[in-house]
Amino acid sequence: MIGFVLFWVVVGVVAVALISCAGPSPSRLEMDYGTSAKLAVVNQTLNPEASKNLGPVTGMDGEAAEGIMERYREGFEKPTPPTTYSFTIGNIGK
Repeated sequence: MIGFVLFWVVVGVVAVALISCAGPSPSRLEMDYGTSAKLAVVNQTLNPEASKNLGPVTGMDGEAAEGIMERYREGFEKPTPPTTYSFTIGNIGK
């Protein structure tokens, strides 16, 4: 009796395992996810070999680069609100 129950338990487990693996294959749409973004990066890359060049950058001195980076970082700071002026004439609103 125990062998009979064990047999059907094993058959059930194997059946569930086989059914769970029988899902549909990915659709063409699912296989193409991300292709547009990858193509955009490839098409906008001027020199694909540039990342392999590990030498120092030439053509810009340190002071100019520092000034450029300072202006770049200042561009993200919150601008000061414009000064507002108000004046009253007589006792209006009091």
